[in-house]
Amino acid sequence: MSGKLLQLLDDDVVCINLDARNASDVIENLGMRLFKNGYVKESFIEATLESEKKLPTGLPLGGTINAAIPHTDTIHVLKPGVAIATLKHPVIFKNMVKPEEDVSVQLVFLLSLDHPKLQIEMLQEIAGVLQKPEVVKRILTAMTFEDVQVALH
Repeated sequence: MSGKLLQLLDDDVVCINLDARNASDVIENLGMRLFKNGYVKESFIEATLESEKKLPTGLPLGGTINAAIPHTDTIHVLKPGVAIATLKHPVIFKNMVKPEEDVSVQLVFLLSLDHPKLQIEMLQEIAGVLQKPEVVKRILTAMTFEDVQVALH
């Protein structure tokens, strides 16, 4: 596994077993963690919620577990980072390929990236992670930040 994702992870923005009501709740929770830790501007959460309405990021993984990779324009970002949430209960994101479809999501990667090239690289790296069911399962069963890091190694 390439190390860029691991390099961008921070204990303060990884949330294990988040009890969220809906997709907006997840984005707001992770976005606030990014904001409090100096990754993003105040405008980031609202911009990400708007972006999610126009370009949904729910990603069916072909099994019972699905993911979402919300992100927004680089102008709302101060420094690169990736916030991760594993969810206590699945929430609905809209499908990135078929926006009319709902995707029941349990794993969210919220990207805070300050350069378009880095966004593309990170989306590719996360897509690689999500194509490995055993890695996804290890992330979802992680109890600590260290467990998430080990799962991604």
